Amino acid sequence: MQNRIIQKQKLLNEKGYLNQSGYSTEMLLEYSRKDIKGLKSRIKEWDYYLVTNEDFGVALTIADNSYMGFVSVAFFNFKEKWCTTKSKIKPFTRGSLNLPSSTLRGDVKFSDKTMSIEFVKKNNQRHLKCSFDKFLNKDNLSCGIILKDEPIDSIVLATPFKENKKAFYYNQKINCLRAEGELVLGDNQYIFDSSKSFGVLDWGRGVWTYKNTWYWGSASGIVDGKIFGFNIGYGFGDTSMATENMIFYDGIGHKLEHVDFIIPRSKKEEYMKTWSFTSSDGRFEMTFDPIIDRYDNINMLIISSCQHQVFGKFTGTVILDDGTKLLINDLFGFAEKVSNKW
Repeated sequence: MQNRIIQKQKLLNEKGYLNQSGYSTEMLLEYSRKDIKGLKSRIKEWDYYLVTNEDFGVALTIADNSYMGFVSVAFFNFKEKWCTTKSKIKPFTRGSLNLPSSTLRGDVKFSDKTMSIEFVKKNNQRHLKCSFDKFLNKDNLSCGIILKDEPIDSIVLATPFKENKKAFYYNQKINCLRAEGELVLGDNQYIFDSSKSFGVLDWGRGVWTYKNTWYWGSASGIVDGKIFGFNIGYGFGDTSMATENMIFYDGIGHKLEHVDFIIPRSKKEEYMKTWSFTSSDGRFEMTFDPIIDRYDNINMLIISSCQHQVFGKFTGTVILDDGTKLLINDLFGFAEKVSNKW
């Protein structure tokens, strides 16, 4: 049984606990940093946009993790099978990056001497801009992208952590955003055509425990002439009241139960071999053929992060709420495993 949240209310009560645990298809719970009663140093706030087509893509991140601000730009060339990431770290931001309390309103901007990045919402569209000097060797990067045609439904999750009642994870993933614009890297221009380019927003606020591992998968594209996508994952706290697994078809969400990520393994996990996915309700059965692995491993003793964000193509079947079975063939997306101590 998954608890669907249907009424607007504050996310946290006067003790700093979640008023409700569960999921919704729109942002109903009101988040405020001021309501948090847990350790302020453990507050995590981030906006992450990923825009891709089958040939190239860009990921933009602005995060305020209280003791550390993190701003990142990543460029992917799927055709040539390479990627590069550049990041900036700003110590002890403690909320000073002023990330908005909702995806419904508010802008996010950051700049310094060598880079700038901004997310602006206007006219029911999301405008993404960035510039980064000497992003790749001596080549500068700049981009201007508009995300539009936001679907009716998204997946919003509010989950607690069993080991700490004042810790929580509040997250919205918006799939199937049509993307148009361009990215320039040195002398090369990359055009995002809205007929085949899509964006996803990963928006999160919360108080996390120190050590956690999560799995996340996402894809957006066209199936049977309609916009189709999905969000799958687990690892954030106690998901007994809801999972974050949902199919999106023609703007409408179709809720799934648990989905297992099966990563090939011999002596260790082999991320560039074919993965498989299976759901407890039998409605999401996929294989995943990798193209590139965006791998990063940072170890600074008390802070560490091991990340495998693998891009590739999904093939299999999904079943909608009314029993309709859709055949999925080479749908471009990604699946990841991330382990953090932070």
